[in-house]
Amino acid sequence: MEINKPSKAGTMESNDMYVMLMPNPEGGIEINLQSIVMKQFGEEIKRVIIDTLKELQVENVIVNAHDKGALNYTIKARIETAIKRAQ
Repeated sequence: MEINKPSKAGTMESNDMYVMLMPNPEGGIEINLQSIVMKQFGEEIKRVIIDTLKELQVENVIVNAHDKGALNYTIKARIETAIKRAQ
């Protein structure tokens, strides 16, 4: 699945995540993550993002994510929504 245009999903509210996706002209997946729980859960959040992208067969994307303590199912939902909006 190709990301054709920039898209976003989510809010900056507590327990949510704001995600912005952009096409990556250089190829590959690039994740820029800011989180209030980066030290504790940063790697887990990145894993959920990458797993969701792979599940939906997205390969060339820049992900800018601002996490405010979102749970895994919220992270997955925000990524899926942003992908659908980017087509």
